[in-house]
Amino acid sequence: MQAEPLTPAALQPSSAEEARRLKRERLEANKLSKRLIRETGRAISDFNMIEDGDKIMVCLSGGKDSYALLDVLLTLRKRAPINFDVVAVNLDQKQPGFPDHILPQYLESLGVPFHIETQDTYSIVTRVLPEGKTMCSLCSRLRRGILYRVASELGATKIALGHHRDDILGTFFLNLFYGGRMKAMPPKLQSDDGKHIVIRPLAYVPEKDLIAYAEIKQFPIIPCNLCGSQENLKRKEVTRMIAEWDRRFPGRSWNVFGALSRIVPSHLMDHELFNFRDLQVDGEPDANGDIAFDTDDFEAPAARHEEEPLDLQAALDMDDAQATAVAITEARRPGVIPREA
Repeated sequence: MQAEPLTPAALQPSSAEEARRLKRERLEANKLSKRLIRETGRAISDFNMIEDGDKIMVCLSGGKDSYALLDVLLTLRKRAPINFDVVAVNLDQKQPGFPDHILPQYLESLGVPFHIETQDTYSIVTRVLPEGKTMCSLCSRLRRGILYRVASELGATKIALGHHRDDILGTFFLNLFYGGRMKAMPPKLQSDDGKHIVIRPLAYVPEKDLIAYAEIKQFPIIPCNLCGSQENLKRKEVTRMIAEWDRRFPGRSWNVFGALSRIVPSHLMDHELFNFRDLQVDGEPDANGDIAFDTDDFEAPAARHEEEPLDLQAALDMDDAQATAVAITEARRPGVIPREA
């Protein structure tokens, strides 16, 4: 017995459900885009990363982070109250199988100025280091020196890197656990050769947002065949720890990240940051003074603040400028931890 053909009425419920699903996906993508632009703009403002007339050299590796950085900076450039230029730079290290056509094609499609620097650092690293030895450190030093030179040749005033919140947290814990010092990855700092300013505009952005953004934007991701093939690196251990915290203890990693901007030198032990030796009583009450046997009370981590739900159709009807306009000079300060929503 033949089944009767489905009528338009029979198809309608599934079609309506599909339409609702597509609307939800568009709304979530819109919220994610707004969040990335907002937090990147806030970091730029908080640390005065970009100034009028700057030429920003965006280091593009072919990974999700640097793609997102370039994409967001190009959006901010259109809306910012200041003028700055962007040039994308990729270092082709001649890794076996590296698809050297992907980035030029992608950048040409965007119409963004770019420069591909070709240097065979892969042969140097594999020749100098014994097989099985971690290559990241030597590869990083070689790459850094080349990019500094290229920045000077291009006349770039700032070098922008795609490190995000989780990279900063990971570096902090690596230094704490294995280096015995409290040091993280700075959002803005002079380069070690004293000739450049290095900025990290994605400092407030968690990696999970960049993963989702890359899926939405369908960036042509190029895997790293050098360091990406090496397992059991200390950074991977720390990354897994942070991911586990985010799963089991929501808010903990954001609390640690927020602590990096709320340092109390008098309550640590670095005599170069606080003059313990010459400390004298001055008779003035001090809220940050010693509380002897009392201990600090800590409340349970507050639930993450979500944005108020938007009317679905109103959100979908927003034009691009309404949905994503964020001024680089936004007056918000880092008194609150960057929000995930």
